[in-house]
Amino acid sequence: QVQLVASGGGLVQTGGSLRLSCAFSGSTFGDHAMAWFRQAPGKEREFVAVIRPFGGDTKYADSVKGRFTVSRENARNTVNLQMNNLNPEDTAVYYCAARREQLFGSGYDSTSRASYTYWGQGAQVTVSS
Repeated sequence: QVQLVASGGGLVQTGGSLRLSCAFSGSTFGDHAMAWFRQAPGKEREFVAVIRPFGGDTKYADSVKGRFTVSRENARNTVNLQMNNLNPEDTAVYYCAARREQLFGSGYDSTSRASYTYWGQGAQVTVSS
């Protein structure tokens, strides 16, 4: 079974930076797409970023493009989310998610919450003004 443990959340001022990490265990990390979602109070959980397993292709929500960077360290079974130039709109609980892929498998929407099988417990990120 897959387990995801996120770390690195905290409180930061507007314009500051944080780095989230998510440790993966229980399966073959290199076969899984790793995504980040976030949920602000009173809002739906929304897609933030994803990195694919075969080739490392990435995709970002328009709201974070140019400010956030997702990366993976396959040797450490870890995915990271570097968040720069944070603003209060980024305040949310950030969730790490995983989906196993096959090299020549059928396509799926990598930005959809429903596409992911495994979820971490979330890390609180608060950006003060």
